Amino acid sequence: MGEDFRIWDDLVKGKEYALPKIYNMHVDFLYNYGKKFTKDETLVLDAIHDIFYDVMRNHSNLGATDNVRLYLLKSLRRKLFRLLDKNRRYDSLGNEMEHFIPEITFSIEEQIIKNEESAQKMNWVKEAMKQLNPLQREILYYKFTCGFDYNQICEIMSVSYDSARQTVSRSIQLLRKNIPSDIFVFFTPFFNELNK
Repeated sequence: MGEDFRIWDDLVKGKEYALPKIYNMHVDFLYNYGKKFTKDETLVLDAIHDIFYDVMRNHSNLGATDNVRLYLLKSLRRKLFRLLDKNRRYDSLGNEMEHFIPEITFSIEEQIIKNEESAQKMNWVKEAMKQLNPLQREILYYKFTCGFDYNQICEIMSVSYDSARQTVSRSIQLLRKNIPSDIFVFFTPFFNELNK
């Protein structure tokens, strides 16, 4: 029985230490995750606090989990999608707009841009990342930044196992095609786990 299972079980049983501990363990990660979907910090913070309020209010009805971060990410993703879709669907005059499509920022891109001096190299990475659709960027984020396995990705995104694997594989092939090999080498450590 892992630490996540124990602390979640204590939360369900109403032990007072559990919720603040879970909050402190995950709030920074959730905030950074939420900021990948929107720059609206207030919206992200409100969504996070709503999730923890719901957890506190409904703690005795929660099911067991051995991965608290996965549970919280799923909850935050759903809440943000609802809020962002609602905000984008109607403009200030009440006119209907398009549905929200996430444009997640992939942290490998941020790391390379921070570490590289060459403007040309930064442009290659940016352009290659633009070739990925929002679904591809999001799946790569879960796989290589969050370290989730394919079953967890399927649970978060409601996609099939084969679809998740194919999306990761095709995304990597597209990046390899569009990024010069001397830049792509920065990605290699993240993609070595592809077959896991």
